[in-house]
Amino acid sequence: MHRINISVEMRKLLFFIVFVSFALCVCAQELRCAVSVNYQKLQNSAQQFESSDTKIFASMKQALEDFINSRRWTTLEMEQNEKLDCSFSIILNERTSVTDFKGQLSIQLRRPVYNSNYTSGLFNYIESGDFMFTYNESQPLVFESGTFNDNLSSTVAYYVYIMLGIYFDSYGQLGGDPFYAEAQTIAQVAASTGIKGWSSRDSQKARYWFIENHTNSAYQQLRVAYYYYHRLGLDMMTKDQPQARQNIIQALKEIQSVHKVRANLLSVQQFIDVKMSEIVSIFTPAPAEEQREVYFIIKEVSPINVTKLKDWKVQ
Repeated sequence: MHRINISVEMRKLLFFIVFVSFALCVCAQELRCAVSVNYQKLQNSAQQFESSDTKIFASMKQALEDFINSRRWTTLEMEQNEKLDCSFSIILNERTSVTDFKGQLSIQLRRPVYNSNYTSGLFNYIESGDFMFTYNESQPLVFESGTFNDNLSSTVAYYVYIMLGIYFDSYGQLGGDPFYAEAQTIAQVAASTGIKGWSSRDSQKARYWFIENHTNSAYQQLRVAYYYYHRLGLDMMTKDQPQARQNIIQALKEIQSVHKVRANLLSVQQFIDVKMSEIVSIFTPAPAEEQREVYFIIKEVSPINVTKLKDWKVQ
């Protein structure tokens, strides 16, 4: 009888160990992502649904958050403060069946700056309104590298790996290689299905182009720019501001060199658009010589953003 009691206690202990191990595993995931699903356009259009049917949107939000935040996307062990701070937002425009939707996808990624409470935008991108996907409450979101299960999970996984690539490029030169490779595989497999949004022929903003921009050796300086801008620039601001600004200027020169190879590259414009307000903030109090350097780089690479530098006295 005494042996049975020991066995029961051991089972409790083993259960506790497994539970704690599972909890630690969940806490060790790489992303801290908030998801929002906006279905207001469906309610305001002719596509009326019973109020009880709106629970599917809460289910969709939860399923996406679980899929992104609970999955192990890398083999790395990341501390809580190292997790990628990001968000996915879906604005639904159409519902063509009980499980089929069409809408707009928005993705944001932020990065902490060393020795400060400031977070810097790394990726801020809005897809067009023709993102089509199927979501069934009774079926979990599943993703396996090299296979295509559905457009929703593949699209989200693709952008997760794009974000991981950019994030790790910002900490080490070309540190994002393995993550871009994963994103490229996803894009190739998905394009073979014929679903709109993946092929280079679909549009100039097709998912093909983002990964092409980050894996084409002709545009490698784009990735180097993330390292100069963040690790050698923003992360050094509290230690040596003049040198940090010079490194940020170097990052912009790297971007400029890519622009000379190919003008209006999608990822170059994304970089400048995300960083523009930050650049203004950093260089408005800087010496006039530095302002001039930044001004003429922006004027060449992204003329539309020059108006944001109108208060600089650049000759």
